[in-house]
This record gives sequence, C-alpha cells and structure tokens, in this order.
Amino acid sequence: MITHFSLARLGMAAWLLSHTLSLAQTAIYDTGGPLMPEQAAYDVTFYDLAVQVFPDEQRIEGRVQVTARVVHPMYWLVLDLDTLLAVREARLLSASGGAPSPFQRRGGKLWIDLGATHQPGQMVTVEISYGGKPRPAPRAPWDGGFSWARTPSGAHWIATSCQGDGADVWWPVKDHVSDKPDSMALHVRVPNPLVAACNGRLLRSESHQNGTTTWHWFISNPINAYNVALNIAPYRTIEDTMTCVNGERYPVVFYVLPEDYEKGQKLFPEILEHLQFYEKLLGPYPFRADKYGVAQTPHLGMEHQSIIAYGANFRNTSMTRGKDWGFDALHHHELAHEWWGNLVTNNDWCDMWLHEGFGSYMQPLYAEQRFGKEQYQAYMKSMRWFANTLPIAPRESKTGKDIYRAPIYNKGAWVLHTLRFLMGDEAFFRALRRMAYPDPAIENLSDGRQTRFACTDDFRRICEAESGLALDWFFEVYLRQAALPVLHSRIENRTLSLRWESPVKDMPFLMPVEVEMQGKRQRLTILAQGLTLKLDKDDKPVVDPDGWLLFEPGK
Repeated sequence: MITHFSLARLGMAAWLLSHTLSLAQTAIYDTGGPLMPEQAAYDVTFYDLAVQVFPDEQRIEGRVQVTARVVHPMYWLVLDLDTLLAVREARLLSASGGAPSPFQRRGGKLWIDLGATHQPGQMVTVEISYGGKPRPAPRAPWDGGFSWARTPSGAHWIATSCQGDGADVWWPVKDHVSDKPDSMALHVRVPNPLVAACNGRLLRSESHQNGTTTWHWFISNPINAYNVALNIAPYRTIEDTMTCVNGERYPVVFYVLPEDYEKGQKLFPEILEHLQFYEKLLGPYPFRADKYGVAQTPHLGMEHQSIIAYGANFRNTSMTRGKDWGFDALHHHELAHEWWGNLVTNNDWCDMWLHEGFGSYMQPLYAEQRFGKEQYQAYMKSMRWFANTLPIAPRESKTGKDIYRAPIYNKGAWVLHTLRFLMGDEAFFRALRRMAYPDPAIENLSDGRQTRFACTDDFRRICEAESGLALDWFFEVYLRQAALPVLHSRIENRTLSLRWESPVKDMPFLMPVEVEMQGKRQRLTILAQGLTLKLDKDDKPVVDPDGWLLFEPGK
C-alpha cells in the first residue's frame, strides 16, 4: 500500500524498489542474518504494544509505538511484519501530535516515510496500527506463530512462540537479535474470563463493559523481541516470593490451568529450588524488578523473559528422550535462559550456542549437585549424540534457521564439559560466573544495566583470564569448525601409544589425556609426535576413564 506520495517521492520509491530487491533479505519466517543498512541506522529504545485478541476468529488487532534513537542519517524507518497482517495506518508522532505517514510493504519489510532525513542523536516515534489473522504455528515452538488451543474443559488456550521465526509474525518490530529496547509496555485485551500472562510486571487489569479485560504489563529491563510473549487462558496463579542471594525479595508466579492446579502446587517448590541453584551458581536472578513467571502453554516450552513457557505436562521426561533424571528438565532448561539468553544475549545467531549449549549444560550440573558425580557423568553420556556437520559457533553471520541446523545444544554442552576438564573446576566455575556477570559491581542491580550482548570470543577471553591458559586452539577446533579431533590409542608390545589428530591444520592441539592404570590416574600431555608409555605385564590402561573428552576414536 502507498499513500500520500508526492511525485518526487514516487521517483525515490522506484529507485528504492530496485535497490532493495537487489539485496538478499532474510525470509519472512526466519530471523537475524546481516542487518540491512536502513535498520542498522537506528536503535530502538521503547516499544508500546497494545493488542486485542479475538479467539473465536483467531484474529488480532493491534497498535504499536516504536521509539528509536537515530544512529546514522535515515529517511525511512524500516520494520518487519508478516505479510499475513495488514497495516491500517502509520503515523509519525511529535510533541504537537501526529499525522498519517506514507508507507510501503516490501515483502516482509514495512518502510515508513519520515518526511525528512533524521540526523544521528535525534529521537523518532512512529505508531503503526495493524491487524488480521496471524500465522498459526505449524509446529510450536520450533516453527512458530500463534497456538490456538483448548484447555481440557474447552476454554481458549493461546500462546505465541517465535524464536526461530521472529516476532514480526505477530507485531511490527525491528526483527533482529542485536537490538533490544531499554523497556517496553504491553497491553493485552482478551475476553473474560481469560487471563493474559505476559512479560514484566502486572500494573493493573482494566475491565470493559463488553465483557473483555485489558491486562497492562510493563517490562522494566531490556528484552529481545522474540521473548515478548502472549499466554492466554483462564489461568489460576500460584504465588510466593523468593529471597535472592543478595537478600532482595522478588515475586514468583506460576500461571497454571485450573485443571492442573494441584499438579502446579506440587511442582512449585521445585521451581524455587531451581532458582536457588542458578543463583548460587551464576549470581542473582536478573529480572527481579519484574518477576519470575512460568505460564503453562500448549507447546513444549520457550525462554520468554520473566514468563517462561512451560508445556511439559508435569513430566520430568518431556525433553530427555524418556529418561527421568529426578527433576523437571524442561523447566530447568528454560529457566537457564534467564541467564544464558536473556541476561547474556548473542548479538548474532552465529553465537547461539551461548544460549542453547550453556542452557543444556546446566541440567547435568544440577543432576551433579542433587545426586552426585556419577549422575552427572551419566547425564553427559546420554547427551553424546549429535552430527558434526556444521560448526556451532561459525564466524559468519547466521539466521535463526541456519544456526539451529548445527548441534548447538548437545555439542555445546559437551564442549563445556571438556573445557571444565581442561581448566579445572575452580577456574571453570569462576569463568561461568564472570560470563554471566563480568562486573561484580553491577550484578546486584535490577535496572537493566546488567543485561548485555556477548559473543564466543568474550567467553574465550574470560576463560583465559581465569585459567591462565591460551585457549585459541580449543575454541578453534571445537567451535569454529565441525569435525572433532581424533584420539589414536593403541596397545602393542606392552606399549600404550597416544596421539591426537587435529582437524585444524598448522594449529597444535594441546588437550591433556587422563589414563588410569592399577587404580592410579595420570594426566598426560601429548606432544605433536604423540606419546608412548611402557606397560607392566598386568597393566590394563583405561584412557579417559571418566569420559571428559570430546573426540572421535582413531581407527
């Protein structure tokens, strides 16, 4: 749709069309990738999103105000929005009001004419009215959109999920992982008796004479757009307050279906135990100014900031291939993302292992804390299945769909497992804590200053500082390319021969190897030419007896 164009602007629009179509753009149902210059030209500081949900029609009507700081000169404000949704109007707002602004739809991009070139440092606020029938999630949460479901009693049960697809599947937004608003307002209107459980803290609920209620939420910390979530059902709440490791208290709320209220009550103490584990290991829960929330959803789960989606059906085995490790692994994993993903966020999807690999490694660590080292080792062994076809931290920019083709979950966890062996427990766990909170002076703040973007090299530098080791070879082999190192181990003529074969040429692979003989263990350094050990007649050496090392066995 094009409105209110002058002839001069039509000429510019023709040039813009040919120029834009020549650029490779991320697909509508994908997110991330290289940021186009027009979107790199601004930084979003605030979203004010109001949306009304019509469950019977599976339709939404919304309005969003986008406030942004200009970084580079810009004439157009370019946002993302699924083509299934119509734009009713765009308005450039100012202190004196606002007037309709010309706009264009270019595939999944919404180009809004600002009327003049805006200069670096200026602020701009645009309001977009939109609506329609948003994409139903084909396979939530992996292939996202709206989930329109029913509770066991037949009530509407609705949830959004859009991590791999982008928040533009349901609202106009700058759909890129590198840009978070400083804060956000969210107003959700639904028919009674439905409850809208969302991110942030609940300011109030507003009843309307037509049998609907608007739930007003405010998110006081920076938030990534894909984490903004609607969870709608006739929820009941289970509530308590949590005492943080720094002495503060913050609310914990579980939004549960009425049919599952008793199951929710049984799970709730474990939710608090999981929070205690993370705070002891990594530092304070980051979003204390809002809440820690859990919402029961019709899909498996997602790390929506301060309101994680929980769809495990109160089964410990929902994400562990049928194995019960003695705790709700789905909740534990999604809670991990409040630190690994929401507190510490990759600024490009190429570093998504910082979310998923770290988040996956937290479950075996919790099993170790609860049940001991043998349970930890068994958990890690259960995760030793993945294909080494793609690197888990490539250097080039990736989209959400691209990076999830790599084994960022299990291999990421195994990289951390092996790194722990290399660094030793003391240095390794200090590094985890510093990765979560590099500056101890601000880890107790809850005003957003503790949230940050990070990349793989940030973690490498922290690990090097804490261990005193040079670790470029480790990160290059395990993260930057796909193939695993090969460990050649052979016993011949009462001699044990060990040799590493690295997949990266001209780079030494300095991984020590533990060998057990006659009940005693040695930590051996293997030089480039290999290592040989003379064996006594009764020696039966076991290489890597506790299974710390990530490698392929030599043939």
